[in-house]
Amino acid sequence: MISQFRRYADSWIAKGFFLLMAVSFVGWGISGDLFRLMGPPAWIAKVGSQTIEIAAFQAEYQRAMAQETRNLPSGQEATPDLRRRVGRQVLERMIAQAAIGKELQDLRIVTPDESLATTVRAMPAFKGSDGQFNRTVFATVLQQNGYTEGRFMAQLRADIAQRQLISTITGSVVAPDAEVKPLYASEFEKRSADIAVFPLSAAPVPAAADEAALKRWYENHPDSYTIPEYRRIRAIELSPQSLASEITVTDAELHTAYDEHKADYVTREKRSAQVISVQEEAKAVALAAKWSAGADWTAMQAAASADGAAAIIQDDALEVQFPDPDLAKAVFSAPADAVSAPVHGQLGWFVVKVTKIAAGSVTGFDQAKDGLQTRIAASKAADIMYERANKLDQLLGNGTGLDDLPSELGIAGVAGTLDAKGDTQAGEPAPIPGPAELKAALIAAAFQARQGDPAQLTEVPTPSTGGSAYYALTLESVIPPGRKPYDAVMAEVAEDWAMDQRRRSQDQTATAMMTEVQGGASFSGAARLAGVMPRLSPLVTRSTPDAGIPGELQRVLFGMKKGETTMVETPDGFVVGQLTEIVTPDAAVDKAGYEQAREAITRSLSNDVATVFVDAVRARAKPQINQANFDSVVQPR
Repeated sequence: MISQFRRYADSWIAKGFFLLMAVSFVGWGISGDLFRLMGPPAWIAKVGSQTIEIAAFQAEYQRAMAQETRNLPSGQEATPDLRRRVGRQVLERMIAQAAIGKELQDLRIVTPDESLATTVRAMPAFKGSDGQFNRTVFATVLQQNGYTEGRFMAQLRADIAQRQLISTITGSVVAPDAEVKPLYASEFEKRSADIAVFPLSAAPVPAAADEAALKRWYENHPDSYTIPEYRRIRAIELSPQSLASEITVTDAELHTAYDEHKADYVTREKRSAQVISVQEEAKAVALAAKWSAGADWTAMQAAASADGAAAIIQDDALEVQFPDPDLAKAVFSAPADAVSAPVHGQLGWFVVKVTKIAAGSVTGFDQAKDGLQTRIAASKAADIMYERANKLDQLLGNGTGLDDLPSELGIAGVAGTLDAKGDTQAGEPAPIPGPAELKAALIAAAFQARQGDPAQLTEVPTPSTGGSAYYALTLESVIPPGRKPYDAVMAEVAEDWAMDQRRRSQDQTATAMMTEVQGGASFSGAARLAGVMPRLSPLVTRSTPDAGIPGELQRVLFGMKKGETTMVETPDGFVVGQLTEIVTPDAAVDKAGYEQAREAITRSLSNDVATVFVDAVRARAKPQINQANFDSVVQPR
């Protein structure tokens, strides 16, 4: 049998069979090793041939979460819903950027190195105290925001190219007159009304209320006479203030710090100016003459637009913030409220009118001394606090009570009863030592704590001192909210009741006057019979507040017909108003206002077009999302 099997093994059929078996076993082994080596996919999303890797998404997500959690109350952690929402926003932004990046690559749109460098140098965040680009400031800002220089420059290069593409798409968008006219007519329409004001202070003094009326008022307004929840806490603080007795700052240190940061105590002059920029000298001369003859800024804007010039307002600007050196020199040498002669600069011709001058100043050593003292003491305290905080944390972790902590650690103790606003039962601010940020964090923590929770050391950033501080607290007892006894608030109840009587009286008087006017009486006659002097309000628009007309009346004025009368209630009383005048804006006269409305609609339309374009590019890229990897970053177990 064996010899027969050997004969079959030598045949070409058997050799083929064994070869197939060998290949199969080898393939199984290799493929198993390959799958083990490859592991699960390491990408969050795929956009065409590009992938958004877990590490890149995680870095952007953590940066976004850091920004979100800064706005949360001290000690509160981000909820799963917040983490998921921020993660989805970051991923969608990265997918859109990748899709647009693919579009840029297909269109061969690139950002030249010169444009990139110019953009970086112009960013205010990277400028030093002299207003110029500062390499040290640049590196510090990137580090604080979690960027490497290479990564930041790559992202900025992509952003510039994307803006170039989007601006090309939206550059031809212009709002049609059919959309501009209704908005212009609505926003620039002006209205005025006859007004009669009935203040509570002018109401007749009511007769004294009897005991039954006051008690009835007290029972009907329980929420007006409540006692808030109070909490009794015991806490310790470690801060520059608690360590003050251990820290000395010499006069020499103060002078050295002042000299090192002298630029911080120099406030440079700032100016606001109205500037007309034009390429031709003759037009500049003509515009300057018109302006000098008394034309206001609105008229000059219209004249500049007609001549193909630009009318620009620069508010509270440093000299280095003006784009043309010759223009800057002219602005900072011109007197206030005077129209300059035409100035020839590198970018054309300019006519300037300085509208405000904020003179520069220097803070002397004596004025800066207290602030320097605080900064230096905080810097010295930071070194001490780091070591002390570690010891405190270890002691508290081992179960040491707040009363048993060693006094040589430089801590300050505080105990007392306070409400959620930080006030004592006497209505005074609780005497909590330390910087304001530490006080706020401690009060918030007091109303998040539970009785029996062990004290935990918590660090609080304190920008007011240029450093940080620490606290730990325990909740001793809770006084639940309640109602103040009637006898304790009798005077307050009587005052509230009397004010309500005044409000009722003025309500009746104002209502009677409005009824008279609606019945055909003249507004001024009805007002005088009611004992008030009517007045005409200024002309107002829908969106511009004016001290001459109550906001409550202005809001309803634009829904009324001419001659219609209404009444509104204000915090101080009641106002009766009758619409007397409607001024319809004239686009032919107010070209600047009409163009302002056109620009607003154009910006809105441009944003809509850009959104549609980005959505279309994203859809064309057909992104794929790895939900498991997304969840592993956003909702780690």
